[in-house]
Amino acid sequence: MNKILTFCAAGPITGPVIPELAKRNAFVRAFVREHQAPLALHNGATEVALGDLTDSVSVKEALQGIDSVFYIAPLLLADQAAVGRRIVEQAIEAGVKRFVFSSIIHPILSSLPNHTAKAPVEERILDSDLEFVFLHPTILYQNYAQAWQTILNTGVVAEPWSNETHHSRVDYRDVAEVAAIALTEDRLTNGTFELCADTALNRHDVAAMISEVTGRPIVARQADPKTFGPLSDLLRPMFEHYDRYGLRGNALILRTILGREPRTLRAYFEELMRKP
Repeated sequence: MNKILTFCAAGPITGPVIPELAKRNAFVRAFVREHQAPLALHNGATEVALGDLTDSVSVKEALQGIDSVFYIAPLLLADQAAVGRRIVEQAIEAGVKRFVFSSIIHPILSSLPNHTAKAPVEERILDSDLEFVFLHPTILYQNYAQAWQTILNTGVVAEPWSNETHHSRVDYRDVAEVAAIALTEDRLTNGTFELCADTALNRHDVAAMISEVTGRPIVARQADPKTFGPLSDLLRPMFEHYDRYGLRGNALILRTILGREPRTLRAYFEELMRKP
């Protein structure tokens, strides 16, 4: 039996990974903090391993007897590249066969720390005998969920970059389905896959879409990056790049892997409207 260890797959965004694996009757050991264990088991994990990514002892214990690994780094993980490389090295030492890394679109963007932190992890995997799958998702639909009530209350959709630049987005549920395929089948092995839904929209397009879905007037505005508080300096290079160039990708790969059209942003907004 292929035994899979999932790292960071019990959160509000990455949570669909475990259910997708459960649909395929996979053996899943979820590496989680104690408070996440009940949710991981509820979502279909076979068992849990308690620990912290920065604790090498708990990672080593969790990797025992594992064949395949799914790994995604938390957004604000300190020393993200070093932690990721260390986990890869421990996976190699444990005899893991396959490593599926949920990375990020365009990890070669050298001015963006949240992108370039992924490249050393990919490099360490490539400098090994591991079977690998690199997933490169773009900006996630799920980011809108956090701001949804504010958008409805204020009639404003705001992000800290230009209203005019175009951004590709994707539903992480589609990314999770690709991850499950990568972990339980061989057709994606040793591949790198850009994961985007169709159509790159600017914020005016997004505001018009929300207006149509909600029946309320919604306008686009550029938020002040300083509203992100202590995170402003960390995220400033990303905001500046998005302000000037946007973030664009192509839906062909995701459509081909899934054998269907990716979930649309409009459908995601319609789901948000149906939630109590």
